[in-house]
Amino acid sequence: MGTKGQLVTDPRAAALASKAWPYEEARKLLKRYPEGKPARNGQPAPIIFETGYGPSGLPHIGTFNEVLRTTMVRHAFQAMSDAPTRLIEFSDDMDGLRKVPDNVPNQAMLTEHLGKPLSRIPDPFGKFESFAAHNNAMLRDFLDRFGFDYEFISSASQYEAGVFDDALKGVLRHYDAIMGVMLPTLRKERAATYSPILPISPKTGIVLQVPVEVVDADLGTIRFTDSDGEVLTQSVLGGQAKLQWKVDWAMRWVALGVDYEMYGKDLIDSGVQSGKIARVLGGRPPEALIYEMFLDENGEKISKSKGNGLTLEQWLDYGTQESLAFFAYREPKKAKQLHIGVIPRAVDEYFQFRGNYAAQPLEQKLGNPAHHIHNGAVPAANPPVTFGLLLNLVGVLGAGATPAQVRGYLANYVDGEITPELDALIDHALAYNRDFVAPTLVRRKPQGVEVAALERLDRELAPLPAETSAVDLQNIVYAIGNDGGFENLRDWFGALYETLLGSSQGPRMGSFIALYGIDNSRKLIAEALAR
Repeated sequence: MGTKGQLVTDPRAAALASKAWPYEEARKLLKRYPEGKPARNGQPAPIIFETGYGPSGLPHIGTFNEVLRTTMVRHAFQAMSDAPTRLIEFSDDMDGLRKVPDNVPNQAMLTEHLGKPLSRIPDPFGKFESFAAHNNAMLRDFLDRFGFDYEFISSASQYEAGVFDDALKGVLRHYDAIMGVMLPTLRKERAATYSPILPISPKTGIVLQVPVEVVDADLGTIRFTDSDGEVLTQSVLGGQAKLQWKVDWAMRWVALGVDYEMYGKDLIDSGVQSGKIARVLGGRPPEALIYEMFLDENGEKISKSKGNGLTLEQWLDYGTQESLAFFAYREPKKAKQLHIGVIPRAVDEYFQFRGNYAAQPLEQKLGNPAHHIHNGAVPAANPPVTFGLLLNLVGVLGAGATPAQVRGYLANYVDGEITPELDALIDHALAYNRDFVAPTLVRRKPQGVEVAALERLDRELAPLPAETSAVDLQNIVYAIGNDGGFENLRDWFGALYETLLGSSQGPRMGSFIALYGIDNSRKLIAEALAR
């Protein structure tokens, strides 16, 4: 509501007032530049958003979430301001390979190149000029698949082309101040060999973790001891060195003019130290949202080495892309359990918010997750059945159910054609049921008052025409539960789910009976009573 109960109808005013987290984040950028970002070369300077990627592995669900959430903040800012924006996806492909990943071929070859920049190691897949180039290509394909609007920049391209040369000279000029930031945060053993600059050995090509001496900051030269004991004087420019992680992050912020970058709770300390270094270099750290990490179903932190997480591919096998975006949107500052079991609920909750969108006033629309998932272009129609109802249908049909069978049942329930979106939901439901539901279904024998209630339900269904509405069927179910001697309706519905569907939870039974068919539903009741 607007002032004194008036509805807000101006989109920009509504965005400026919205409490949805993307708008709250975007307002940080308005406060960052109260007079607008200073122009460059007479042209409006863009607000720069950045996300980072470590190309030692393939893109994953965390990569998707970070780019998606940052894109949502970018869109929110664009709703408030006419300033130009850019989203940079930055690949840290100058990092040295510390460990050979378990899921790639040619492990012996990679072992020979440990310590070298990822951009200078052969591609174990034999398709690209380097290991980093392979994973960078996978990243771009990944982002393009989801339609993200971004600019790709690789660390190696910036170092080797000299784009970072001035920033590297700045690091050398402020070497002592940067050491003053970092040394108090390090253990004694680490502090003894720490250097913000990591020279690359001209002999082995390995990124060296050795102390360095600044020879000439203006020329960009340093002195260090190579791995064979020889003392060398070498330039840090043109890709002959890289920076330690926290210094590199700060340098990148300053060199690229980054205004916004979100990162996980595990990088809080890195963000603090990099922010201090950015100021030492004469820059300003970006605005940031620090998001919580995902947990597994046991509430433990997800770990790649443990394999206790959920992959992007798994989610998209069993749920829609929009449902994943919905899951990512909700409460980014709160730890959430990420496992197979959350997918069905995310699918249905996404559609619930989407279905409410059209009738909402503007300020409520801006707080609706569907608005941010679709950048305001929210589809008008929802599928005629919930994902939960589809799961119950295919659960009754069994693990061998086919898409054609499900479409056959839907044809009697749905007005009009089965849309591509509904068709995709059928495939997701079949896959989810086959892999996770069917092996767990156990239909128990009805007991006590449940027997009489099921018998009455069968009698009342018997004379009904096949086209009886879901609402009328639901009213019958309710009436039987109210009159059947149950302590509460929850017990009656629980009995229906457990005896007819083999599950502890289920759909509105009126909708299920209408979809599955009255005759088929009576067969389920007969089987339960005969059990």
